[in-house]
Amino acid sequence: MTRQPHLLGIVNITADSFSDGGRFLDARAAIAQAERLLDHGADAIDLGPASSHPDAAPVSANEEMRRLEPVIDALQVRGAAISVDSFLPETQRFAIARDVDYLNDIHGFPHASLYPDLARAHCQLIVMHAVQAQGIATREALPAAEIWGRVLDFFERRIGALVRAGIARERLILDPGMGFFLSSRPEASFLVLRRLGELRRTFDLPVLVSVSRKSFLRAVAGGSVTDLGPATLAAELHAAASGVDYIRTHDVRALRDALNVRAAINQTETRKGETAPGDIAVSSASRTRPRERDEGTL
Repeated sequence: MTRQPHLLGIVNITADSFSDGGRFLDARAAIAQAERLLDHGADAIDLGPASSHPDAAPVSANEEMRRLEPVIDALQVRGAAISVDSFLPETQRFAIARDVDYLNDIHGFPHASLYPDLARAHCQLIVMHAVQAQGIATREALPAAEIWGRVLDFFERRIGALVRAGIARERLILDPGMGFFLSSRPEASFLVLRRLGELRRTFDLPVLVSVSRKSFLRAVAGGSVTDLGPATLAAELHAAASGVDYIRTHDVRALRDALNVRAAINQTETRKGETAPGDIAVSSASRTRPRERDEGTL
């Protein structure tokens, strides 16, 4: 069976996310959406308490924590694995205290003052590259030719800093960033997508990709954000074929089904006596799974 990436289902508890702003700002709506994504096969839920696109309004740490608290509580009762997507140290400390499974930082944990807290924590750290040194995404028209070197240099420096601070290397997951986090020029994102396997081999660490509904896909597909489902799925399947370990997505069901079909196509052997000729054994959609921190898996 083809190895399948872990799927992080996106739940934006925000008023102005580019694709679903306001839909899940109410805690009950966010919890219901998270439960739907778990039922569709998500391995974890990535909770975003603030938008980070170029036109997003700022959100304070207190407001982020207010949005997160009831949703985290409800999902932990269910036993769901949880990721918190925030670059604010106060929110990150709050998430650590709530014993979440992942911290997801679009700036890759630049605050050295937070490192002792990270070293004591158990969660995995999604270390994302962004051309912006701080704050939300901006529109920077960097040429694609510059991007790959910047990505490699960033991870070289940031992995070293985190490890020197006593954070176990095996807790790190690398996200090269996509869309405006690389450049307002779409070719930069396509270049990085082509080189995902190289990124994983270079650092020998798990890689996460988040292309879901990103605007760079419209350069090829056209249409509006709501039309980007097929384009998103194509990019996500390419990422899976490149060997990434995690995919962060809005539409878990479509990606889980597509991965299962891909696995069935790639299945070339069956164990004797278990599958009859012509029958394909495909993995069932994931349901809520117990956390397995000791092994660093979900």
